Amino acid sequence: MKRVLMHSAFWLIYLLQDTVLEIVWVAPALTNIPENVQFWMAFKAALAAWVPKLVFTYFILYVAIPEIVKGTRKLFWTVLQVTGAIIVTIILYRLVFVYCINPVIYSGMLKDRPLFHLLSVLLAVMDIGFVSGVAITLKLLRIQLTAREREKNLIREKLEAELKFLRHQTNPHFLFNTLNNIYALARKRSEHTAEVVMRLSKLLRFMLYESKSDLITVTDELKILDDYIELEKMRYDRLTIHFQRDIDDSSQQIAPLLLLPFVENAFKHGASESRFDSFIRIQVQLQQGRLTFKIENTKENHTSEEIRDNIGLRNVRRQLELMYREYDLQLQNDPQIFSVKLYINLTSYAQV
Repeated sequence: MKRVLMHSAFWLIYLLQDTVLEIVWVAPALTNIPENVQFWMAFKAALAAWVPKLVFTYFILYVAIPEIVKGTRKLFWTVLQVTGAIIVTIILYRLVFVYCINPVIYSGMLKDRPLFHLLSVLLAVMDIGFVSGVAITLKLLRIQLTAREREKNLIREKLEAELKFLRHQTNPHFLFNTLNNIYALARKRSEHTAEVVMRLSKLLRFMLYESKSDLITVTDELKILDDYIELEKMRYDRLTIHFQRDIDDSSQQIAPLLLLPFVENAFKHGASESRFDSFIRIQVQLQQGRLTFKIENTKENHTSEEIRDNIGLRNVRRQLELMYREYDLQLQNDPQIFSVKLYINLTSYAQV
């Protein structure tokens, strides 16, 4: 229905424009005829000349252009078809003028010219070419816009698939690390083993169901960090953890499980590799949609070698690229401390 209305509007506007041009063109020959009569005569003439132009235009739009775009025929045959259609249209156009418009509508008041008078044929080509050219331009523009929209949809689907893959890859990575922790506790026959399994069950339930959303609240994200920290704390006696928060709006939304890999990394490469007292410091600040997340942990290898991303950090980098337009991630590897600083403008969330 929408397409019918658009086509109807296009042809109505064209007929009105063609009527005005017709009046200007024939007015000198109709000096003794009232203007309202001239208008209706010009409108009927435009309507009569419109029929061959209509047929030719729709032939181009729905036969020639689809053949060219889809490549169903060789270009030579399509060009031959169009050439034949132009010739037939010009003949019909001139027949309408010679045998209908001048003798019937204008009652022979216009100057008679032969059917294939050169000037008249050139005027026919210009008239046919104008309306068909405008229609073809609009059609090609629509095809181009549709192709761009299809391309955007394909890119979006590809990015969504990649994002899902990254999240699914993070979950087994987390599970692998946590199972290692449970294994260590089981080897020690720790009384905390059952509690760890219960906490792990809660975390996995969140990952399987709630983290499928594109966004979750900052409150839910921080709760996951709290549960994970409590789960890990059971393994370490000489570990000090500071978790500082400054949140102005806990309902602000963030991509799920974005901060967890940094906390995992702090335990795996900090506390688990330290033989002496160690610490993990976490700061989360959220003001007016701007999130600043800092985490630092002690380490004992006393090296400042170049940082190599593991699976978790590599996934976080890519998720940030896909989901946010404004962010900054900085990693610093000092001899005794490894630190991460992440800034995200949560309002710059890019819908994939």
